Amino acid sequence: MKTALLFSTAAVLGLAVPAHADITHKIQSSVQLQVDGAASQASRIGSTLAVSGSNVTLDTAPVLGTLTAGSAVGYTPGAYSITTAGDAFSYSESYVEGDATPSNTSVSSGVVTSLPMLGNTTTTSGGVAGSLAGTIATDGAMTITAGGAGTTATGQVVLSLEVD
Repeated sequence: MKTALLFSTAAVLGLAVPAHADITHKIQSSVQLQVDGAASQASRIGSTLAVSGSNVTLDTAPVLGTLTAGSAVGYTPGAYSITTAGDAFSYSESYVEGDATPSNTSVSSGVVTSLPMLGNTTTTSGGVAGSLAGTIATDGAMTITAGGAGTTATGQVVLSLEVD
């Protein structure tokens, strides 16, 4: 009986299929800290004068002032009278004062101290790092500390386990 048991045990062990398994484990972590810079986009606009009308007579023409460096143009309106009394008339005179030549801007310690204000201006305040910080420990524990205005902190930990 011992022989039969030994023989059947050997036969079962001989039929056993070896196991094959591939295991892949990945850990990816990242911290991104960003402080926005100050920015200003400004476009100067020019002086414009437009006059239109019907049944009006020009008595004194409108005048744009003399252009001088660093100053706006200036404007003197025109004088008009109705050509045919009692008839319909229309009159329109418009003037847009252009921008004077602005002074240059400069950046000191990451901050623009004086931004231009022109006819078309978009201004973005600069970020302040303050206490902006981020860390990821070896166990995946994440610590993100908010900074001042204009800052962004992003942390990410990706764990993956693949068994084939």
